[in-house]
Amino acid sequence: MTKAAPIRPQREHWHYERDIPWQLLEPAKADPDVLKVAKAASMVEYNARDYGAYLHSVFHDDPEFQTAVENWVNEEVQHGKVLGLWCERVDPTFNHEKAFKMYREKIVINVEAPKSIRGSRAAEMVARCMVETGTSSYYSALAEATDEPVLKIICEKIAADEFRHYKTFYDNLKRYLDKDKLNKWQRLRVALSRIAETEDDELAFAYYAANDGVGEYDRKTYNREYVKRAYSYYQPKHIERGIAMVFKASGLKPHTRVFKMATKTAVWFMGNRAKRLRAA
Repeated sequence: MTKAAPIRPQREHWHYERDIPWQLLEPAKADPDVLKVAKAASMVEYNARDYGAYLHSVFHDDPEFQTAVENWVNEEVQHGKVLGLWCERVDPTFNHEKAFKMYREKIVINVEAPKSIRGSRAAEMVARCMVETGTSSYYSALAEATDEPVLKIICEKIAADEFRHYKTFYDNLKRYLDKDKLNKWQRLRVALSRIAETEDDELAFAYYAANDGVGEYDRKTYNREYVKRAYSYYQPKHIERGIAMVFKASGLKPHTRVFKMATKTAVWFMGNRAKRLRAA
């Protein structure tokens, strides 16, 4: 293990009540589809305490990283809280806590895992980098897509947090690489497998719990409903930055021919899939 110290997230630097100008809220400017994906996002973000407990268990003998995890959890929970409040103020029929209770009953995490489900601690850090890559890109895209001024500010703040979180996990990844002997191809395999998991129940059920919750749940159906909306907000610049973050966490050089091909493919895939799902 190298001697590099972990970089910890800063302690709370903005607050969902104190620093959000709620008086500027314009519900009429909230696009119905943006509202639906914001509701879903509030579920996943608000569930960070379980993920934090899992990381505390996996890294039980790394007190410095555990401190970083606790700060990360607090910020993620705040993301869920502020998104939930925004959704409730735009749609008074939405009850964030009620929807979240349903979500937690379905999405169960082994918070007492003795070791990482990724196979090593370094691999776990790669996986966490992928999560932050996805969220930082997503909220950046959503901030530019929405015309509702308060949601725009909220998404900008969350995106900034997620970029910092990526750096936290990346810097801690470097601490574990030597010990776990994870080469760049193994890192890439972990990265791609974690990206593929966005098709599992986590987001699909979040969309269901937040927007339906009464009909029969079908992963394919609700994954389609989520993806066709979420993917449509990405611009090529958001995807390019995300691919650069994937390459960095995998130990690959960005801005190479392979990087350009990967970016072009991702832009095509996401745009084409969103169009096909909307058409269907």
